[in-house]
Amino acid sequence: MNLEQLISDYGYWAIAIGTFLEGETILVLGGFAAHRGYLELPWVIFYAFLGTMFGDQLYYYLGRIKGVTFLQRRPSWQVKSQHVFNLLEKHQILLILGFRFLYGLRTITPFLIGASRISPVRFLVLNVAGAAIWAVVIGTAGYLFGQSLEIIITEVKRYEVWVFIGIGLIGIVFWLLHTRRFR
Repeated sequence: MNLEQLISDYGYWAIAIGTFLEGETILVLGGFAAHRGYLELPWVIFYAFLGTMFGDQLYYYLGRIKGVTFLQRRPSWQVKSQHVFNLLEKHQILLILGFRFLYGLRTITPFLIGASRISPVRFLVLNVAGAAIWAVVIGTAGYLFGQSLEIIITEVKRYEVWVFIGIGLIGIVFWLLHTRRFR
């Protein structure tokens, strides 16, 4: 099975699962795959929207149910958490709409929003709007990245495997650095 077939067969599922867990790298790759013609950009955006929206809803409810207890057991997290709580007091709507764009805060912020006892309906409405904006912006950025790369490299087909691997490795490195720094 070649890369093109693998992406065509499992790309949308990978995008949904990847954006459920974290997201930016997988969505940029999805946009790039759409540019290459392996996937369709509207479906890439749709699956990214679903993945990120459901993931954030799960993290929100985990925070709502267990957030306070979880934070009380981890004093080292309380300082960073307090920073998010302070932002929520001042800029609640903007933070809920835009936390996905703050790399490294994407999974912890909905958890903390849930722990802050913000209304589930309010979070759902803002989460849907934020997820839609994020999926369109990042998915389109990945698509445009592919278009720009094609202009620079006339024979993208010859290098596309390396581009996918490079983007994936960069995403993994950023994730590992963030995870290490957060711990």
